[in-house]
Amino acid sequence: MTAAVLAVAPRATAEDLHPRHVQATAYCQTGTTASGTVTRRGVIAADPRVFPMGTLVHLDVPLRGYSGTYRVEDTGRGVKGHVLDIYMPSCAAAKRFGRRRVTARVVRPSAVEQVAQEESLDPPKGR
Repeated sequence: MTAAVLAVAPRATAEDLHPRHVQATAYCQTGTTASGTVTRRGVIAADPRVFPMGTLVHLDVPLRGYSGTYRVEDTGRGVKGHVLDIYMPSCAAAKRFGRRRVTARVVRPSAVEQVAQEESLDPPKGR
């Protein structure tokens, strides 16, 4: 298990903690994210007005191997409103993922440490 440095996640409101349906797409472009980190599994891009940078978001994806907890570390021109873009190291996998309706739930800020300990901020395996 690797050690993880956690930034303080934005404070979630009661509304944020309820699951909401969003559109999810996938990208495979490697490089530096908008937050200054390197793209890797477990990173998502989001509209910072909807999901602020650093927010932990649990996604329920109707496709095996993609559900899990992700951190918002990136933004993008096409990522506006209730759309999330999941980083995938394989462009073929990103293309197969396409555009899907998923359920997103902001993870309580108090749970950030527990998530980090349990997952070391690594996303689910199988991608």
